Amino acid sequence: MKKKVISALLCVAMVSSMLIGCGSGNTTTTEPADDAGTETEAEAPADDAAEAPADDAAASAEGGSVYYLNFKPEQADDWVALAAKYTEQTGVQVDVVTAASGTYESTLKSEIAKTEAPTLFQVNGPVGMATWKDYCYDLSGSELYKNVKSDDFVLKEGDAVTGIAYVIETYGIIYNKTIMADYLTKDYAVISDVSEINSFDQLKAVAESIQANKEDLGVEGAFTSAGMDSSSDWRFKTHLANLPIYYEFEGNGYSSVAAIEGTYLDNYKAIWDLYINNSTCAPTLLSSKTGDEAEAEFALGEAVFFQNGTWEYGNLISAGMTDDDLGMLPIFIGAEGEENQGLCTGSENYWCVNSQASEADIQATLDFLAWVITSDEGRDAMANTMGFLTPFSTFDDGYVAENALIKAADEYIAGGKTSVAWCFPTIPSETWKDGVGSALTEYAAGTGDWDAVVTAFVDGWATEYQAANN
Repeated sequence: MKKKVISALLCVAMVSSMLIGCGSGNTTTTEPADDAGTETEAEAPADDAAEAPADDAAASAEGGSVYYLNFKPEQADDWVALAAKYTEQTGVQVDVVTAASGTYESTLKSEIAKTEAPTLFQVNGPVGMATWKDYCYDLSGSELYKNVKSDDFVLKEGDAVTGIAYVIETYGIIYNKTIMADYLTKDYAVISDVSEINSFDQLKAVAESIQANKEDLGVEGAFTSAGMDSSSDWRFKTHLANLPIYYEFEGNGYSSVAAIEGTYLDNYKAIWDLYINNSTCAPTLLSSKTGDEAEAEFALGEAVFFQNGTWEYGNLISAGMTDDDLGMLPIFIGAEGEENQGLCTGSENYWCVNSQASEADIQATLDFLAWVITSDEGRDAMANTMGFLTPFSTFDDGYVAENALIKAADEYIAGGKTSVAWCFPTIPSETWKDGVGSALTEYAAGTGDWDAVVTAFVDGWATEYQAANN
């Protein structure tokens, strides 16, 4: 990805000293489910875009209301509570609906066509914006844009600000520090300190050592199950796939591409093999394993390693873990220079205001967002309840979330490690992800070979890019 994007991400992390990577009666929600993946393939309704009000200040919120279609199920209840607080204070109705896991784009497509459409929704990045740009109000005059730290966290169409990121997140391999401390006392330990895990070879040696001695350590496997049902597969067809995409982009100096070469797919195979062969379950069982199961395996101490992100912190603490139990390692794949690699940091969560909503609803939505990022209640909810690192300057004074996973990310930054940019928002479609996910599942089950993964990755990219870009 562009160097300036990486630089801006690191700058925000250091300045903020943190890093992380939904009605009636205020809310109707679907059943929450862990989902950090993003769908990008959806065709927006064919209606012509309505003209947005010419000036924010001229619009009136009188009689307006807010309907937020939330993407992040893990914060569904938090948004409900915050919306209720705003309604109590202002009398403005704020309804929050959370799309079920893996259904955001299809839900948005359905909801946006209704008379009472969402006034606030989100896109995952440039690919998502290409679909929904005709429904995105120009935020250049908003309080939201006034307080964003850098345009590197903004999506634009010409001079118009069409989307603004509201959370910066980090993911990697979360590990159980308590179990690792026990492992380091064993004669069979292949390292003397966790800091020695700075390459794929070291990660592999440790994981295989843990797997070989799992009974002595009291675990079921080195890694949690790499579940490939819809609540979990995004971790591997999107987040893990980001690593070979990132290294290819870096090596070629580009930020998007019509046809990917697959230069690092042998590395992708190596890390996938490590996950599925040193796990709590047999590879043949992965097709039905869920995200909740992986989370429970880790929280219960049945596995030492769990690929996931800072958004998991609240769930793990609620499940009985403490900050002293939690650390995070980079995802190493054997790329040259990876000893200088940090964690994967970025955003695929950009707020957009529906330009086709009424003038009053648009203003009500802008007012709500301004309150979220400037009020004590809003900032506390986002920083401390939801655990978000935001790109807004209003959070610098007293609203910095602190938890073990954020601190782990900070330590890599302070140590001069280079964060891995989120390149997966450039993935051409959800169909591409599904093709890669199916091929990974079949390979794990022994019903397919790795060549099918390569075909889905390389040929699928070219096909889907062409389809998306005519």
